[in-house]
Amino acid sequence: MRTNGTGHLKTGLQMGLLAMLTLCVSLLGEGAQAQTAPQTMAALPTANAGLTTGAEARPILAWTEFCQSYPAECAFDRAEPARIALTPAIWSSIVSINRRVNRTIDPVTDQEHWGRPDRWDLAEDGRGDCEDFQLLKRRMLAAAGLPRRAMRMTVVIDEKGEGHAVLTLITDRGDYILDNKTSAVLPWAQTGYVFIKREGQDALAWVSLGGASSPVTTANR
Repeated sequence: MRTNGTGHLKTGLQMGLLAMLTLCVSLLGEGAQAQTAPQTMAALPTANAGLTTGAEARPILAWTEFCQSYPAECAFDRAEPARIALTPAIWSSIVSINRRVNRTIDPVTDQEHWGRPDRWDLAEDGRGDCEDFQLLKRRMLAAAGLPRRAMRMTVVIDEKGEGHAVLTLITDRGDYILDNKTSAVLPWAQTGYVFIKREGQDALAWVSLGGASSPVTTANR
C-alpha cells in the first residue's frame, strides 16, 4: 500500500509539472509573438499648403514684455530646422501635448488674472488665457526635441471676430495649428480663423500673414 501510494504521488507530481511546463512554454510563445508583432503607429495627417508670409510686422507689445521676462523662450537659432519633419511618433507627441495642456490649465482672462488687458506668460500657476496655453505647449514640445524655430506664436481673428493667439507648427506636411479651443490639431485652412501675423523665423520681428482667411471662414461669410 505504501509503495503504491508513493507511485501515485510521483505520477501526480510529474503530471502537474508537465502541465506547468506546457503552460510556461505557451506563455513564452505568446510573449514572443507580442514582442515581434508590429506596433500600430498614429497615422500622419494629410499634407496641406502652408501659409504665405509677407513683410515684417510689429510684434505684440505683451510679447515684447514676455521676452524680457523669458528671454530663452524668444531666442531662436538659425541653425535649427525651419520645418518639423513629421513622423508618427512626433505627431503623436504633438497631439498628446496639445490635449494635456488644454486639459490641465484653467482658462481665465488676463483682466481677471492680472488686472490688465494683456499679459503673456507660461501659466506657471495653472491658469491662463489663449497665448499662455500655446507658450506652455511650445516649451513642452521644445523639451521633447522639436525645433523652436518651426513653432511660431500667431495672432488670428477668431470665429467671434475677436483677437486670439494660436501656435503654428511649420512642418514638411504644411502648417498645423495648436489651439486651446479644441484638442484637434488642424491644418490652418480648417480652423475658421483669419490669420494676421506670426513670429518670424529669421529675425525678432514678426511677419504679416496678410489676413489670410481659412476657406472655412470664407464659406461662412
